Amino acid sequence: MSLKQKDINVYFDLLEQLIRIPSFSKEEDGTAEVLDVFLRDAGHIVSRCHNNIIARAVKFDPNKPAVLLCSHHDTVKPNQGYTRDPFVPKVIDGKLFGLGSNDAGGPLIALLAAFDLLSDESLPVNLVYVAAGEEEITGAGGLSSVLDELPEIHLGIIGEPTGLKLAIAEKGLIVVDALTKGVAGHAAHHLDRHAIQIAAAEILKLRDFSFGKSSTLLGTTKATVSQIHAGEQHNQVPSECHYVIDVRVNERYSNEEVFKILKSVLTDSELKPRSFRLQSSAIPVDHPFVQLALQQGLQTYGSPTLSDQAVCPFPSVKLGPGDSSRSHMADEFIYLREIEEGIKTYLSLLTAYRPAS
Repeated sequence: MSLKQKDINVYFDLLEQLIRIPSFSKEEDGTAEVLDVFLRDAGHIVSRCHNNIIARAVKFDPNKPAVLLCSHHDTVKPNQGYTRDPFVPKVIDGKLFGLGSNDAGGPLIALLAAFDLLSDESLPVNLVYVAAGEEEITGAGGLSSVLDELPEIHLGIIGEPTGLKLAIAEKGLIVVDALTKGVAGHAAHHLDRHAIQIAAAEILKLRDFSFGKSSTLLGTTKATVSQIHAGEQHNQVPSECHYVIDVRVNERYSNEEVFKILKSVLTDSELKPRSFRLQSSAIPVDHPFVQLALQQGLQTYGSPTLSDQAVCPFPSVKLGPGDSSRSHMADEFIYLREIEEGIKTYLSLLTAYRPAS
């Protein structure tokens, strides 16, 4: 179905409606209800799990492979730099302002439109649409909680603001809690084991350490100390120093491998990973969908930012309208033309895609 056969303003209006409803992670009830009603009214088969909305076309054929179209409707909280009400959508010079308009309202609505417009078409694949919650916190009640409710997925298209470039690899994430132990004492005295100084030496080790396996798409695995805490009084040296390491992992390592390497480097620290589940991902360049995207003129790249791809146990790509640099910024916006172009891109790819037999 051509985009011109249905009024695109219906989808723009839906996005404005979503912007008006606060939908912070784990608090997406209102936007989940709006999406549920919209998809049911459009005639689709809809189910809800937590604040995740799952939709299938009435013509769903279990004999065909399924393609997942997924984006998220939760948002971060607005930062203090906003100069306009984040919950009042406003179009100025073709820009739609509002919290979540770019991340990930534009991709969410563009994927929904593609799903809606193609629901009556005879495609070689089934389309399954998921509007997910808790993406911004990679929460247990997000996409990962509904994977068992989905049919077997042949390919996932994760909607994020990528400037309509195709991310064929994405870095994983490990957050590591680190602890150094020393001897508590008075700040005026010399102490042989000073927890803060031990931590400082460990952090310097990490600064000068390089993981060996680099990636053409994702560069190097990068470990960054992002938090540190020790002590309560100026005249008392604490017995412990806590620090946090944010590790962005390329596709040449598993999270478990990286953690073992960190333990071999930071020998004076006790390390505890919060989770290993947010693994890096990559799809082969010769995958039929990637080849189709290249034939249609899309650029490919490796993404340093995390998305719901991290919990997908099947081949996936990341693609959507909008600009990642606008995500979480004050006075967030997306161009309406970007959303329209996103819909057209999704339609073009999905109508032309032929899975390998």
